[in-house]
Amino acid sequence: MQPFTGSFTQQEPIAEDAIGAAVEVLRSGRLHRYNTVGDELGPVAELEKAYAAYQGSTYCLACTSGGYAMSTALRALGVGVGDRVLTNAFTLAPVPGAIAAVGADAVLVEITPDLVIDLDDLEAKIRATSPKAMLLSNMRGHLCDMDALMAVLNRQGVPLIEDCAHTMGASWNGRKSGSFGIAGCFSTQTYKHMNSGEGGFLTSNDCEFMARAIMLSGSYMLYDRHGAGPSPDVFKDIRLDTPNMSGRMDNLRAAILLPQLATLETNIDRWNDRHDLIANRLRAVAGVYVPNRPPQERYVGSSFQFLIPDSDAETMRQVVSSAKELGVELKWFGAASPVGFTSNHQSWRYVTPQDLPRTDAILAGLLDMRIPLTFSLEDCAQVADIIVHAVGQALQKGAA
Repeated sequence: MQPFTGSFTQQEPIAEDAIGAAVEVLRSGRLHRYNTVGDELGPVAELEKAYAAYQGSTYCLACTSGGYAMSTALRALGVGVGDRVLTNAFTLAPVPGAIAAVGADAVLVEITPDLVIDLDDLEAKIRATSPKAMLLSNMRGHLCDMDALMAVLNRQGVPLIEDCAHTMGASWNGRKSGSFGIAGCFSTQTYKHMNSGEGGFLTSNDCEFMARAIMLSGSYMLYDRHGAGPSPDVFKDIRLDTPNMSGRMDNLRAAILLPQLATLETNIDRWNDRHDLIANRLRAVAGVYVPNRPPQERYVGSSFQFLIPDSDAETMRQVVSSAKELGVELKWFGAASPVGFTSNHQSWRYVTPQDLPRTDAILAGLLDMRIPLTFSLEDCAQVADIIVHAVGQALQKGAA
């Protein structure tokens, strides 16, 4: 079989209009977020206005990272030392890291084979722990039944913050991901849906929550220089009660991002064409389970996941090894030690150890792969063929 030679970490180049906007900021020398002249709004505030309009939210704060957006959202909600915060047992380390950053304790909730939160376990954990909030991770772009989730949380009086690092532009029943709870947190790190190297957004419709977030981000009492912030009267007491933990985005990254917002919807369609080609090929393979995508979900297929249920560790290592020999990089979330970004709850020693048998069984057979837009549809067909070959070879060896 012909090896694949593409790079799973190579993104598309930054477009010329974004490069031009960045050069303009560099030539001005005014990179700081509040370094404006006269009534000029500035790139960061312009980006906040534009992203709030895209998201359909009243307020938006442009941040230095998605992780900063999450920890700031928790602080703005009043979560602190010793509070319990619910989150998915299957997520990436920045999510429990944001909970740890405010001194709270993560309560991990089991997942289903479709890689979304288990609502029955969620309700049981709420009753058992009396959490201050839930930080939902839409991990790898998989949305749970958001209507059912909100029914549980509203019934139990638990506020929701959404981690939408993998669901920027996604929706459930036509409602944007990030708009269901008090806040949505987004990432513009290189491997997400817009690329500023590092960065993010925090969105909300709650004026006092956003005023606290803006003060936390380091407004230096310049909160009137925000593109999508509350009116000045909301800050009357909040501006004096809230500490400065600087983390608002700078003008250079904002300049790079603003032109990318115009192409986001087109890129979502391109990702989904690639994702669906691979998913449809793998769904036909015996011994493989591709997570279900319900019709209510509009997803963003910038990565692909599949499971080989009930496989032992040696079979999983064989699949990863065989695919890698042919140029395809698969990440296994069930490995005993974290590799790159694939850490699981057993390696987060800053989180109280928790018994999660259903999640562990799922992660034991879970494989993950990035789908950069530098891959053509022909590339994706070749990648799918290699995965099918690697899986077939490993399962055949395991059955021998």
